[in-house]
Order: sequence, then structure tokens, then C-alpha cells
Amino acid sequence: MIIFRLWMGRVLAIAAAMALSVPVPASAQSRHLLEYPSIHSPTVGTRGMVVSQSARASEVGAQVLADGGNAVDAAVATAFALAVTLPRAGNIGGDGFMMVHDAKTNATRVVDFRSVAPAAATPAMFVDEHGKEREEANYGYLAPAVPGTVAGLSHAHAKWGRAKWRALVDPARKLARDGVALTADEAFVFGWGKERLSKSASALATFTKPGGALYAKDEVLRQPALAWTLGQIARKGADGFYKGEVARRISADMSANGGLVTEADLAAYRPIERDPLVGSYRGLAIYTTPPASAGGATLLNILNQLEHFDLKSKGAGSAAALHLMAEAMKLGYVDRYEVLGDTGFVSVPLKGFVSKDYAAQRARLIDPKKAQPVEDLAPGDPLAFESPSTTHLSVVDREGNVVSLTYTLGSDFGSGVMPAGTGVLLNNQMNNFSHEQAYEARRTGTPPPKNALAPGKRMLSTMMPTIVMKDGKPWLVTGTPGGSTIIDTVVQVVVNTVDFGLNVAEATHQPRIYQGSSGPLDVEPNFNPDTVAALEALGHRVVTGETKGSAQSIMIERGLVLGAADPRRPGALAVEPKK
Repeated sequence: MIIFRLWMGRVLAIAAAMALSVPVPASAQSRHLLEYPSIHSPTVGTRGMVVSQSARASEVGAQVLADGGNAVDAAVATAFALAVTLPRAGNIGGDGFMMVHDAKTNATRVVDFRSVAPAAATPAMFVDEHGKEREEANYGYLAPAVPGTVAGLSHAHAKWGRAKWRALVDPARKLARDGVALTADEAFVFGWGKERLSKSASALATFTKPGGALYAKDEVLRQPALAWTLGQIARKGADGFYKGEVARRISADMSANGGLVTEADLAAYRPIERDPLVGSYRGLAIYTTPPASAGGATLLNILNQLEHFDLKSKGAGSAAALHLMAEAMKLGYVDRYEVLGDTGFVSVPLKGFVSKDYAAQRARLIDPKKAQPVEDLAPGDPLAFESPSTTHLSVVDREGNVVSLTYTLGSDFGSGVMPAGTGVLLNNQMNNFSHEQAYEARRTGTPPPKNALAPGKRMLSTMMPTIVMKDGKPWLVTGTPGGSTIIDTVVQVVVNTVDFGLNVAEATHQPRIYQGSSGPLDVEPNFNPDTVAALEALGHRVVTGETKGSAQSIMIERGLVLGAADPRRPGALAVEPKK
């Protein structure tokens, strides 16, 4: 720790000198060679920071900060821009969660804009005669739930924003109207997603050229229908999406193709403002999302277990540390499927699940020298401890206001459905209900799972925008896409910064693992082979999968704002607003 403090002090001193034009101390000047102790350095700012998965969207948000907007304004503008520049995940037809820290009041709140099931949805629509989930739950016209993004952004802006709403939507509208020159990755994904986009004629026509040819790098993609919809939202606010012509077009197209979302569903949608779920890890306060996010509660459960082990002494990236994290992840994931659901519909033992006492009981199942087979693990009983593709962006402004926002279409390009005349890709969140488990419960006469479908119900989510507080103030702002890997990714970012003392860029670049409630321990490509061998010797069945997550994070340290864009998804960028 002493060594870390010394080199971190040097890094921050150098960064401060560069950012603030303060001379480096004479003791540092006397050295023959300047030392840079980390191979990964964050973007250093003093005027705030926007970090997102799209460079152009980050630049839009940074410009809002430069023009006098606050963190919420910048987050809203960045989110709308991502709907244009990152259509596989950025959206106005999806849902998510926004965590807002208001520096003036020192209050932190969560805006839950998770999708809800349409009124006409029934469980039988999503399983076949054998109780297996139908493909229609994943893509096509049955898959979309009622989207919440526009309502959530509007709610946050009305409560905390100060810039004019239209000024926050117009940059995205202009990008859609005028077009964006595609990067290699942005062009590639349309070919990769062509089958899903073929579920609606509008989607296929939008993201392929006339005649069906794919766009190439540097070619300009224009989205005039989306520009029209964004214009409606810019002029009329959320009502421009949930009522009027946009809603009529969505409803008409859904009805014509066997979909479920109606004008009445859209008009009835409301976001919910909630208290954050608050826990602690090694003396730092962890603010994260409550249900219908299962991610936040599971994060706290896993961190509570890890407090019983000395990770720091084992070293970042060591097999011993990764083993302990994997074992805690197993237990957290096993429990979350059993106990969590939309608290507006079911009773959830939330306090027990995130309690330190329950974690202590579960941590006793972890053997530091041997992996426990996943199939041998059973859910615990947190009730006994009760007391009476997705994308993420992080924003900090110069006043200390903070936003951590994760939102999603579900799968890449969501359901593949784009209602005619809207340019809006709709989510595929209906597949996030526990359809097969609900079918089995009906067949056997047992209680339904807490995540069973019901009209108007929010399906469980792993999205979990998170803020770590130090001395009562935001210190680390983080979150990630990645479906089921989201929880494990955020756990590792927190452990890397808190236990191992890594700067936010190093913490982001560290190789990642994923261990769910079933299956092998999944490691990223090119993982250290010696570490893999050591994990296998501990009893883990290790496989190499894809990269995990895209954590866009900010650390606030010694008056500096340190941004880290995750390189796992091309195009991410941390941007400081200009003077």
C-alpha cells in the first residue's frame, strides 16, 4: 500500500502539473528519467468528463458540459446521440437505469426506466408445447416490451437538468439527418446483425444500402426516419414518443405484424424514481441499483463475501485472487435467480440477500484451495437474514454532479423490429422473464418464479450503474454492458481499484473472468497460461470465451477527474469538455 501511495502520488502530481500548468517539484525535476509506473493511464481532466462507448456521443456530451449544462444534461444528450452512433445498443426503444448524484444536496437517486410487459402479454405466448422458450421471445414482433428510455431521460432532465430539452436532443437529430461516417467496427456489425435486422423491412432498409448491399467503412449512414422521431421528441418531450404520431406508428406496425405493444401501453408507461441500494466494501460506500435490477443486489452480495478474504496480499491477476472471486460469483449467481424479482409484484428478501451476516454464512462455503463444483451448490435462504447489447456511460461535471447510466436494447439490435416510419429499433426484453421456470411451476402446481411474466411487470435485469463513495463523495463511477457478465465485470473493476490500488485505466484493462451459476470459468482471450494452469489445479474447468463487458468509468481523485474508456469495444472515448 505504501508503494502504491508513493507511485500514485507521483502519477497524480504529474497529471496535476500537466492539467493545471503547475511546475513539477524540484525533487522530480532532478531525476534523469521521468517515471511512469503504469502502462495504462486515464484521461485526466479538471472540467468534468464524459465516457461512453462511442467517441462521437462522448463529444456531444462534453460539448453540453462546455456550454454550461450539468452532468444530467450531458448524460441525456450522450444517450440520445448513442441511439444514432451505436444503434446495436444505444437506443430510444429500449430501457435502463440512471443513477444521479446531486452535489448540492449530496443526495443520490436511481431512475428506473426498465421496460414493462405489454398488457396483452401472456406466459403461453413465449413457450412451446414442451415448455421450452420460443425463439419469438428473442426476436421479431412478440419480443419487444414497452420501452422506457425516453421517459427515463425526460424524468431525469425535468428533475435535475438545466439546459433546454431541445438542445439536448437536437445533436442526435442532426447526426441522424446528416449521417455519420462509419468506422470499420460500425460497418462490420450491420453484416453481423443482418439476420436479426431482417425481422422487419424498415430495419433492413435502414441499415443496408438500396439493393441490400452492406455499408463499408467511411461510408455515410443516414437515418431520416429516426431524425423525424427525434424531432418529435425534441419539440414535444416524452409525449412526442409515447403519444401522438410516433406512438400511432409503433402501435400500427406492431398490430399489423402480430406484436403486442399498443398506444395504450405506451401512454401508460412511467419510470420509477427509487432509492439506491447502498452497501459497503472495505469501508467504502457502494451505491447501486435496486430491483428490478438483480445486478446491484448481487454485486453487494459478492463483495460482502470477498470481504472475508485478503485479496490484496494475493496480488492483482493472481490465480489465488481470481479463484476467490470466481467462488463468490458462483454463490451470488445461484442465489439471484432464486430470490430476486420486480418488487412491485413480488416479495423479495432484499435486505437479507445483501446483509453482511448472510454473506458471512455463504463465504464459509468457499475453500481457498479448491473450487466447488457449481452443480453441488444450492441457493441459500436470505429470508432468514431479513431485518424488520447494452451500453454504459459515465459523466462528471465541474460542480461534482455525477451520472452513471446503463441502458440497452437487450440483444445487439434488440428484437430487430423497427416500426415503419419511426427509425426506432425496439428491444427484445420479453425474453428476460423466466418463461421456462414459470411453465414448470404451472405444470407442477408449485409457486411461480419471482421473475415470471405479468402484464405491466418489469423483467429482471443485470444492468447496474454504480457509484463508489469515499468520505461521503463520489470516488468511482462505473458500469458496463455485457448481459450476464455485467455483475462480474463491475465486481472486478471495484476489486481492482479498492483491493489492488490500480488506477481507473489499469482497473479497466485488467483481463477479466466470468463465473455464473452454471458452466465453466470463462476467461478472456490470451489469458496468462500460467494463471489458467493454476486455476485448473484448484479445480476450475477453464474455457476461453469472448471479451467481457465495456466498462466506461471515471475516478475523482485529488481534484482531478480521471476517465477510462474500455478498449474491449472499439470506438469508446473519454472526453473532457473544452474551456
